[in-house]
Formats: sequence, structure tokens, C-alpha cells
Amino acid sequence: MSAVTVEGLSRRFGRVAALSDVELAIAPGSIFALVGPNGAGKTTLIKVLMNLLPPTAGKATVLGMDSRQVRGEALSRIGYVSENQKLPEWMTTGGMLEYLRPFYPKWDRGLEAELVRQFDLPLDRKLKKLSRGMRMKAALAGALAFHPELIVLDEPFSGLDPLVRDELAEALIDRAEEATIVISSHDLAEMEGFSTHVGYLENGRLRFSEEMAGLLERFREVELTVTDARPAGGLPESWLGLTAGDGVVRFVTSHFEEERTRAEVAAVFPGAERVEFRAMPLREIFLAMARLGRGRNVEAAA
Repeated sequence: MSAVTVEGLSRRFGRVAALSDVELAIAPGSIFALVGPNGAGKTTLIKVLMNLLPPTAGKATVLGMDSRQVRGEALSRIGYVSENQKLPEWMTTGGMLEYLRPFYPKWDRGLEAELVRQFDLPLDRKLKKLSRGMRMKAALAGALAFHPELIVLDEPFSGLDPLVRDELAEALIDRAEEATIVISSHDLAEMEGFSTHVGYLENGRLRFSEEMAGLLERFREVELTVTDARPAGGLPESWLGLTAGDGVVRFVTSHFEEERTRAEVAAVFPGAERVEFRAMPLREIFLAMARLGRGRNVEAAA
């Protein structure tokens, strides 16, 4: 059974479709990175999963229960932290952790102490006096100390310095063996470093969802030297963002298989003298998909 299942999920705000017919399954024990441009629907999807918003159509299942039942005792199984999460700023860090303990039957005082040491949290300082990074670490400590089965994070790294991002990522990796982790983030280098799966949202639609290793394997930047940059036939659908100039053609293929891709190049540019393939990091794949999405938006508006 999947830790999270989304079936035909849509969410509208008046005439605006924030999510449209999303289908998604997140395997237990995975670290799932949810990426996409601003306004793609990432936060809306997470809010539906956490029962902060009801779906307009379709359904979501979280740890075997309908997302609309995620409340009360069910929240003792889920650790949730969002970028704009409100903390009781009048409390000290230690006071907040003490306040949270009774709500979670599996609260682990030993793990709490470990997280306090790992994050170097000042227990006697009021939350309002802490930096943004320290407040995020305090919120994460409160979300991890009870051994949640599912950890859901909405933009946890936003605006944080690299050291704090690394500390948060390390804490999540430490918990990965006992929990499924879902993270929405713009920090693509961080996501590539430790996520096992990735889903790409664009304009409320899930364009793909797959293992991170498979995604990185199937995308390549292709560069070829040609005497004639005019294609001899139609371009394969998997070729994205083709440009040509000064005898050089460049594009991204989203379905790289070396033998097949070379055959496609030979068919479209039979005079190609040099063909090179370059692996792409997640950030470059994201940019290629985002540019493609802008093109779709322009066509839709025409």
C-alpha cells in the first residue's frame, strides 16, 4: 500500500484550477521531492493532503485514511512543517517542546534531546528572538521527536543559509529509515542530493513522477556539429528547446537511450559530424521543463 495516494484530484478556487486531475502514488519509505514553478500547485496539494483544504474532485489517501480524516489522533502519525508555519513566539524553545509532548503518545525524550543538540537549539530563548533558520529547526524538532510515519515539509529550506539547509537535510536523512518523507522545495540541488523520487507539477498538472535516478538517466543535453542546421524531418517529441547557430545544434532529450538517440539525430540531421551527450542535474532538467511549460502557456493563450 502506498503511503500517499492521489486519484483524479482537482482543487479549484472559483474559476482558477490550482490542481487538475492529479494522479500520484508515493511508496512507503521514499523521500519524495515535489518540484515545479511558482504557482504550480505544490502548496495546494500539500494542504489537501494535510486536510487544510478539501478537494474539489477526486480523493487523496494518507497512511491508509482519506485525507479529509486527517485530524485529531491521526496527526500523531504525521510530522508537518510549512514555510509560513506560525509558532507560539511568546514561548521559549524548550517551552514549546514541553507543550507538544502530551499530544504525541510516541514522543521520544531521547530523540528530542538528540535533535536539540544536533540543531544547537537554545531552549531558554523565546521563539520570537530566534533567527528564521533557528525557528525552522525548532519546528522540525517538534515534528520529528515523536517518530512520525509520514513527514510532510512545504518549502522548509526557503531563505535559509547553506549550513542550516545541510543541518535540516541531515536530520531528515537520519529519519528516512522509519518514515516516508514528502518535500516541496525550490532548492533543487538539495533535493537531488537525498531524494529517492521526484514529481513535477506545472499549472496544476503532474507532468511526471518517478525515481530520481531514472529521471537523471533519461534526460540529456545533446550537442552536434552540422553543416546544414535545417532538420531533414520532423523533430521527435522528446526533443526540447532546440537551438541552432554557427554550425552547432543543441537540444534536450527527455527519453535518452544512446543508440536510439543517435539514430534519431542521424535521421533528422544526416550530416551531423559530431554528437555529444551531457548528463543534466535536476536544476537544468527543471529549467528545461519550465521553458517547455511557458511555451504551452503561450500556445494556450493564443
